[in-house]
Amino acid sequence: MAVGGAKGRAASGASELQRPTARSLIKTALIVAALAFETPAIWARIAMLGVTPGLPVYIGLYVFLALCLGGAAMIRQPVFRWGWAILFAAATILLGSFQTAAADAMSYETFISMLQSAGFIDDALAQYRGPIAWASANALLLLVGIGLKPASRRLPGILAGSAPFLGLALLSTLLFFRGGEGGRGLPSAWVGSAYSVLYGFESITRSVGPRQPVRIARTRPPAYRDIVLIIDESIAARYLDINDPQGVRSGLASPPSGLSVANFGIAASITDCSFGSNMTLRHGGTRAAYNRINATGPSIFAYAKAAGFRTVYVDAQRTGGAFQNGMDDAERGSIDHFIQFDDTPAANRDMAAAGAVIDALANDRREFILVNKMGAHFPIADKFPDTAAPYQPTLPRGLSADVAEMQLPENLYSGAENWRLYRNSYRNTVAWTVGGFFDRLFAHARLRDALIIYTSDHGQKLHERGDSGTTTHCSVVPVAEEGAVPLVAIDASGRWQAAAKRHFDASSHYRIFPTLLAAMGYDPVAVRRSYGEALDSTAPDPATFNGLFNARLGRQPMWVGVRRAALPAPPASDIAAR
Repeated sequence: MAVGGAKGRAASGASELQRPTARSLIKTALIVAALAFETPAIWARIAMLGVTPGLPVYIGLYVFLALCLGGAAMIRQPVFRWGWAILFAAATILLGSFQTAAADAMSYETFISMLQSAGFIDDALAQYRGPIAWASANALLLLVGIGLKPASRRLPGILAGSAPFLGLALLSTLLFFRGGEGGRGLPSAWVGSAYSVLYGFESITRSVGPRQPVRIARTRPPAYRDIVLIIDESIAARYLDINDPQGVRSGLASPPSGLSVANFGIAASITDCSFGSNMTLRHGGTRAAYNRINATGPSIFAYAKAAGFRTVYVDAQRTGGAFQNGMDDAERGSIDHFIQFDDTPAANRDMAAAGAVIDALANDRREFILVNKMGAHFPIADKFPDTAAPYQPTLPRGLSADVAEMQLPENLYSGAENWRLYRNSYRNTVAWTVGGFFDRLFAHARLRDALIIYTSDHGQKLHERGDSGTTTHCSVVPVAEEGAVPLVAIDASGRWQAAAKRHFDASSHYRIFPTLLAAMGYDPVAVRRSYGEALDSTAPDPATFNGLFNARLGRQPMWVGVRRAALPAPPASDIAAR
């Protein structure tokens, strides 16, 4: 009986191994369905490769990774199986939502940019809820498909347990040796997980040294009592009247008597994402050494304090004391007065920021003031009052009173008509947050002893060419308009007019930090040696922005030129005749 029972159990076990159960079929169907969500990306990769030796390599790698997902689903221990399921689902949401919104694959550089911008996760959830919902449905299928208890031991335990490690190790190694490239068209679950491994490896192994103190000597008194750097958000240079006849009123075209606005025209930003531009504007990174300088150099606040300035930071974007764009406690320690507007509606925060600058300029103290404006931070449908909406038709109103409050699926913009509405809302936003800001500043601020440098962190791709996708900046392969920003120097002396004329449409963010240090009285020769040329230099500027700011794993920055001829003009046809 015992022998017969053992034989019966063995036969039953063999039959169980051979016959797929209903649960096994369900698990397999869920995983296959999850992979099918990404069919467009697969076909795009195949079309890109064509009939080349790379095609079978790609297919083989895809099949291997798909099988490794199946192996993870067969792990018997629930904690390990569900752990992998959660990891893969999270990676799928991250990559899938971006790729649906951008209509392109997520690069490793973009992955890092998204991590650096995690403070604005609420805004992203509001702006891109459609792509996120689609990616979440994909992730749910994968989560359940892997997490459900396997019906039988269809794989040896050691093979099932090793499968996800093998897949992750193979893809991470491949991406490492290819500088983060090669994930296009592969399952998002694997690509996101491998990017996380690479980022963790880099975080552990990259060491550039501690932050350095101010070492440049001051050789003369400050040129101004007050120095103000205004960094706007998402302002496209050609959408201002100072740079294009079709641009909206900026408040800068007709300054009050006794004030000089030196317009450098269309300039190149540092990069096409907020984090890199703001971090570099505050720390002075150069084209050749931005990683080292940003990580170890003194901040502009440290330089200002060493030069005898009281330091003021006005943040119109975040609330509750939250930092952004790489600011940390050490940098915060160099800021004497930290201002945010917790109880002010988003549409009015730039007006509040103008008020803070007006107050600071009136106090008879020598101060350096850095303003991080709200500008055209998404969502833009309600960043202006009803009484300031001359450009029509616009996006639906009344559903995004704060930065992260957006509820209409129509606000996931795609298609020519939706982008037309977006551009008109954008015009109204810019006219209010830029034109209204400078109207108030010029009307009430004491500016005779001040220098103001005004720019934006990056430009905007507003799909004037009819291209696909829903992104406006931080694209995988950025176009010129994403780095095309305004650049203006304002003072009472008019000393910047000659430089603005000389470098009109041919300057960049990289010249702002040296300009600020020179205005504070630092040795111009030492400043030039450490940080490059200032705005009044006679040397030409490349007028390029870095389209691969997070160049990692041996990759080099990608410099994109900003030339007026390459930028689309604001379409006059957007605006309905009255």
